[in-house]
Amino acid sequence: MGSHARPNRLHRTGARIATVALVGAVLPITAGGLAEAATPSATHSVDERERTSGQAAGTVGQGQEQGQGKEQGQGQGATDATGQDAPVIKADHAYLLDARDGSQEREMWAGAKADESVAMASTTKIMTALIVLEHPEWLDRQFTVKQEYRDYVAKAGASTADLQTGDKLTARQLLHAMLLPSGADAAMALADNFGSGDTTDARIADFESQMNAKAQQLGLTGTHFDSFDGISHGDNRSTARDLAKLGQRAMLKPVFADIVKKKQFKTEAPAANGRTRYYTWNNTNVLLSTYDGALGIKTGSGAEAGYAVVFAAERGNRTLVGAIVGADKDRFEDAAKMLDWGFAH
Repeated sequence: MGSHARPNRLHRTGARIATVALVGAVLPITAGGLAEAATPSATHSVDERERTSGQAAGTVGQGQEQGQGKEQGQGQGATDATGQDAPVIKADHAYLLDARDGSQEREMWAGAKADESVAMASTTKIMTALIVLEHPEWLDRQFTVKQEYRDYVAKAGASTADLQTGDKLTARQLLHAMLLPSGADAAMALADNFGSGDTTDARIADFESQMNAKAQQLGLTGTHFDSFDGISHGDNRSTARDLAKLGQRAMLKPVFADIVKKKQFKTEAPAANGRTRYYTWNNTNVLLSTYDGALGIKTGSGAEAGYAVVFAAERGNRTLVGAIVGADKDRFEDAAKMLDWGFAH
């Protein structure tokens, strides 16, 4: 693609990097993309706030998954568009739609600030995936992990899938690494290989232009991207309404829907030294383990953004999709309340 054969920036998103110990013929990588220690001295650090919520899903690393949101109140007397009692939750930046069979959408309920543009953290990666999936012919092509992807994560304090320099992973594997443990290194690899240009910066800039063009095409008027992974340069924002619609559109892509419903994904890749690297990535989405019928979609958090989650669940022939942004750690509890209310109506 482009002069760089489009499926090829660097970015930031949550927090932490693990140390890696590589021994023997096989080189395992586990948890949120973190290397499984071969010696007792190997350790990894995780943002304590996200580790607490992530343990239920076996989470170790979480994209842009750091920071602290503000607790906000949703009025007891709130009603939805039809005048029915609304779900009582803490988040004001919230939105719920009924996707029916997945191909149609109907607004069910909008929070008081559902249309206010705010920082969206790692939920940005939904659009990153959507751009990649416009080129299915590249999904099984291998791309080499560059040291600059790891350097970016380290410099930004971003969440990581702990991709190892020189390993060769397919775009499909990189999508898992980005969407489950929220790896900013994987997001950068995708932007770098699916953008056009002669340099990494140029390719990433092109990729972000594609993201904004797609947002415009989808009618996401409250959304703008200046990031491929959610670490903003000052204008990476969306609304709860836009994110729910974006999530619904992404779930129409079978590859995307299959990835985000997985609690864990194990895979292997050729390593730079000719051996085999084994990766295990855990999903940061607690709802997959705690809510019956949960389908995904993507978490996010950051110092500026607070906590976010775009979520989906199905019961019978109904699929509900919602989004919460700028919330506190009760985002999963709020999401469950919204879904319960939605299925009851």
